[in-house]
Amino acid sequence: METARLASLIAATVTTGLMAGLFFAFDISVMPALKRSDDRTLIQVMQRINTAIINGLFLLVFLGALLFTGLALTLHFADGGAWSGAGVPLTTALVTYLLALGITGRVNIPLNNALEQAGPVDRIPDPAVVRGAFETRWVPANRWRTLLCTVALGCLAWALSVT
Repeated sequence: METARLASLIAATVTTGLMAGLFFAFDISVMPALKRSDDRTLIQVMQRINTAIINGLFLLVFLGALLFTGLALTLHFADGGAWSGAGVPLTTALVTYLLALGITGRVNIPLNNALEQAGPVDRIPDPAVVRGAFETRWVPANRWRTLLCTVALGCLAWALSVT
């Protein structure tokens, strides 16, 4: 049981860290670079990223962070809270990751879908309008995802330190 608890906590920490890093990379490099590009370039690149990112490894990490954190929390409570002091950081990690998923589902994914539905970039009559509708909401939402995943990662590291 101890091995399963520790393995789930390590897996939760690694997968959450990968998600925080992915969102952070968009905040500090991808979106600032695209901000300096023309409208059609931003649309085309984001359409390609949104297609490429849907793959098995991404889904394993994206959903794994949730599942491993939930499992770690469940095993913590199943053992009567044997990990002294880990309950609060595990619960906080799960809640903050769920909030990040909520932002993803309510803001980022619908914006990604709208960008895809705009069609091939060379056929969009007014790319500035499409870009504006996407970028002005997507970027701040991604910053929130970065913050929430970073908080979750910190909480998981805290849980590891008291295990």
